[in-house]
Amino acid sequence: MAVEEAEYTVVLKEERFEVREYKPHIVAETIVDGDFEDAGDEAFGRLFKYISGNNKSRQKVEMTAPVGQTAESQKINMTSPVGQKQVEGRWVVSFMMPASFTLETLPEPKDQNVVLRQVPARHMAAVRYSGFWSEEGYMRNKAKLEAWIDEKGFITVGEPVWARYNPPFMPWFLRRNEILIPIDDLPHNE
Repeated sequence: MAVEEAEYTVVLKEERFEVREYKPHIVAETIVDGDFEDAGDEAFGRLFKYISGNNKSRQKVEMTAPVGQTAESQKINMTSPVGQKQVEGRWVVSFMMPASFTLETLPEPKDQNVVLRQVPARHMAAVRYSGFWSEEGYMRNKAKLEAWIDEKGFITVGEPVWARYNPPFMPWFLRRNEILIPIDDLPHNE
């Protein structure tokens, strides 16, 4: 069964690293307290209830990928929670909504902790890896991506995002995980 994913175009690829241009999209997001590995579980349940019909029109919304988690910050409107990072124990976790919906046509959440938000088009530096959903894997791959961003001279414009694409029953070695970091427009010499 195919799952809709966020639309993007690869504009630069070097080994495991990419710069992607993402199209605008809508997310349903929620903020939770907790440690790195438990926050996603709590938020996933809340967001899954929303897409399963816990909304004012009792409408089901198709599952999409990735599930994202990022740190809560003052600049939350400038970032896209499609990943995970901890700041003061609070995490923003999101589900991308199917492209067939607009903010006006999505069902209104019953849970006041679920918010719908438009994410603008933007460039994201990305690295893909497989493995367990762990803070160690996240930190190791984030450090590699940040080093590549510095080497290329890109300017970050938001918080790192931890993107998870597979259900929990997927074997760890087949799981698709990504770290995504918003960057400014590409330099003209690229």
